Amino acid sequence: MRPSRDFFKPLAAGAPAPVQEIPFKPSRVIHFFPPHNEKMVAKLPDTIPNVDIILGNLEDAIPMADKAAARAGLIKVANTLDFGTTQLWTRVNSLDSPWFLDDIIDIVTQAGDKFDVIMIPKVEGPEDIHYVDRLLAQLEARAGLKKPLLLHAILEDPQLGCSAGTSLRDMPLRLLRRCVLA
Repeated sequence: MRPSRDFFKPLAAGAPAPVQEIPFKPSRVIHFFPPHNEKMVAKLPDTIPNVDIILGNLEDAIPMADKAAARAGLIKVANTLDFGTTQLWTRVNSLDSPWFLDDIIDIVTQAGDKFDVIMIPKVEGPEDIHYVDRLLAQLEARAGLKKPLLLHAILEDPQLGCSAGTSLRDMPLRLLRRCVLA
């Protein structure tokens, strides 16, 4: 655990300072899309103004053979479309998959300034969140990002939820403070 005097300092040299409050309003409508599907991507300009969040899904809904194409498609979407006030999120592959590291590195270094939140699926414990927090800080510093990316953890085990032994107050500041059980 970090000493309190360092709580609002970046985790890596050159990384943006942690957020002290959630920088956007609660959302009602989230539109998931498969970034490798050109027909779905072509509909995004009409969809973006009508939703609160556009979420590029890289996880289970994407066939293994299409993982790299989906990642590249998401980065292209992030860098070419105007999202206005609509938030851009992604759900990356789980930490135990062979695609997670490429997802995080490519997204943050190639389009990190376009994203608001990275959703981490299949979180197995607080160590997963702390690992991703530190990794993101290093990548944000490398990419020269001015604002930190936020995390949304998907807890698949109800024992890891808000009532579990680890308090949300001990979690990184970038973690969105809400419980969602898959």
